[in-house]
Amino acid sequence: MVKRLITAAVCLFLLITIWLPVQAQELIVEPDRTRLYDGEVMTLTVKGSMEIDINLGNLFDFDISSLPKPDIEKVQPDFEILAQNQQYSIHTINSQMVGEITWTYQLAPTTTGKLTIPALTFNGAVSEPVTVEVVDGTPPDQADTDRDSFIELSADKAEVYVQEQLILTIRLFFRGNLIRGELSEPQHPDVVIEPLGRQQEFSRYRDGVRYRVVERRYALFPQRPGSFRLSPIRFEGQSRDAQGKLRFLRDSEELFEIPVKEVPSQFTGKTWLPARNLSLTEAGLPPTLEVETGENITREIRLTAADLPSETLPPLPDAVPPGLRSYPEQPERTTETTPDGLSSSLTQSVALVPVEAGQMTLPAIRIHWWDTEADRERVAEIPEKTLTVTGPTAAGAVPPRKTAKTGGETPAKRKSVTPDSPDNQAPDRTSLWQWLSLVLAVLWGGTWLAWWRLRRNPANLPVTGETGNDRAAFDRLIIAARDGSATTPELLVEWANLHTPGHGFHSAADVASHFRNEALTAEIRKLQARLFALGHGTEDWDGRAMVGALEQIRKATAKPEARADLPPLYPRGLA
Repeated sequence: MVKRLITAAVCLFLLITIWLPVQAQELIVEPDRTRLYDGEVMTLTVKGSMEIDINLGNLFDFDISSLPKPDIEKVQPDFEILAQNQQYSIHTINSQMVGEITWTYQLAPTTTGKLTIPALTFNGAVSEPVTVEVVDGTPPDQADTDRDSFIELSADKAEVYVQEQLILTIRLFFRGNLIRGELSEPQHPDVVIEPLGRQQEFSRYRDGVRYRVVERRYALFPQRPGSFRLSPIRFEGQSRDAQGKLRFLRDSEELFEIPVKEVPSQFTGKTWLPARNLSLTEAGLPPTLEVETGENITREIRLTAADLPSETLPPLPDAVPPGLRSYPEQPERTTETTPDGLSSSLTQSVALVPVEAGQMTLPAIRIHWWDTEADRERVAEIPEKTLTVTGPTAAGAVPPRKTAKTGGETPAKRKSVTPDSPDNQAPDRTSLWQWLSLVLAVLWGGTWLAWWRLRRNPANLPVTGETGNDRAAFDRLIIAARDGSATTPELLVEWANLHTPGHGFHSAADVASHFRNEALTAEIRKLQARLFALGHGTEDWDGRAMVGALEQIRKATAKPEARADLPPLYPRGLA
């Protein structure tokens, strides 16, 4: 019984006994060197010891993460902590169990000069401060190409104009198997920086040493004259050498100062465009430059530039002569990356509709730009074009009238008109035209008879006064008006001709004048002003007012007793 009580007491004592109060013995701080060069990494070793008690109750619950740690954060910001590790060992001294803990830190100096590692504390123990000297440059017995890693920076120009493209190339050379690496990006508050594609990876020899290379290229556009210097490009990483040893890599390099010249005083353009090449092209106009009134022509003008982003390209002029209506679309801007830098384009499509006959001259388009290779001003130009606009019946209406009037002509006269026809075929051709004229006259009469019956018998028409085509056209018009589309005037004319047939509307102004709706007239003017001012910072379109005016007109004119009368056979003015 006594043995059982003693055994239970011993077990209870072992279970409730945990770590004894931690008492630090000493704290030692040792750098692997007290003098190093900028870009090198220093190893700092911190050693501490304390009394511990391990028994059956906590033997399997022992966790190294629960051990206290020194306040290594004090070394910042003079040093950057790249990595840390710790290990411990336990041994007995004078019948006491003592734990020795070793922390290993990889420190990278952030500046040069004499830096101090302050006194660190560990559970009451305080270390002595340590002074380290960081020297600028590289060790005298170690060339740049013998280092485990280094950075090279290069630029394609020694100086540039303001907003001119400068190509920056960054190359990182390193040896060994790279485990982790971070290469910083170029930064400057007064420079627009665009990456040129993905990074390239390849191998290259330097002084007989084979390096792996990571290359990145950037397009830089300085926005202010004067000069600029980029922030240093930094690299931090880890690699393993051939023996499997872990090495810390840390390098930095700074680009030389770049002079930035102002816009030359002899430049006469409105928009400063420094480029390697710039051109203007057009497409869509007929080769003969002959069109008919009412014909829809889509003219496409394209401005392309090398070494410029598309955002810097100016809007293209959209002036047209009277008698020619213009409906420009939203310009399209694209920017591509090439081995030589950025290549951009601006494409403007314009629908041109001549409404009057005669000669109409499209003005020339000129874009002034600065040739950065020749260092001189140039002009990209599309010469003026003169369109010959004819009436819509100038060619198609003459042959039928000649046939009707010459139906009684002699074969000799018809022979003079068509000398290639044989004499024995002239009577047959005359008879054919006579029969065709008779058939057309019968069809003409049938059309007029059907139209007269429809007017006399309104019961055959829908009671709502509008057809399915009318409703579909109105739906398309509402969608275009709400979005502020350039097709809104055309759709308005189309719907008005369906809704109120017989008036022969030719323009949106004709429709607004007919309905005498001031709100619609004002909104049409706003829409036309917006379409003609694209690219000049106009406000977003709000089509609710125009939609409300259109719905009001449709409601006021769509009376129950209204009838969808047939439009006249010929448009007004041509009957």
